[in-house]
Amino acid sequence: MEVQIGNRLAEVTLLSKDGNKLSIDIDGKVYNVDFCMLAEGQCSVLCDGVSYSPFVLHKEGTKHYSVGLNYSTYEIDMLDAKAKYMRMRRKANPAKQADKIKSPMPAKVINVFVTEGQQLKAGDVVLTIEAMKMQSSIMVSEDCVVETVNCAAGDIVMAEQVLVGLKLKQNE
Repeated sequence: MEVQIGNRLAEVTLLSKDGNKLSIDIDGKVYNVDFCMLAEGQCSVLCDGVSYSPFVLHKEGTKHYSVGLNYSTYEIDMLDAKAKYMRMRRKANPAKQADKIKSPMPAKVINVFVTEGQQLKAGDVVLTIEAMKMQSSIMVSEDCVVETVNCAAGDIVMAEQVLVGLKLKQNE
């Protein structure tokens, strides 16, 4: 599984578990850890003979954790296989922003965040869809203007259906 700690991505694999004793591989390095959850987020961790007492807060209904250790806080997100696949796919095909946003799969539109004529900057979220009980936010990769909005919250859409039409800044 991939774990995002701040801006860093780490590949984490649980190798074995025997009670509180864990053997985990983090980016190719094996750690043998004795881990115990105590009351209300307090933990006891023994790793390579060194004792740690982190405080772990879990955001309910998410895979997000805040870990406090040695006067620092680390924001940690457990990334699922779909997120990893989509990131790998984007890296392999760094495509230019298309003038249409199409549904990548049959889905339900959860929220539409744009209106016709709205100016968008690279990274702005356009809409959120849900498929297979997982929500995905769709964003633009370049500055553009919304020309048409062809869906609304609650709509069921098909794969490749045009959801939003865009006018790219380079085409002006």
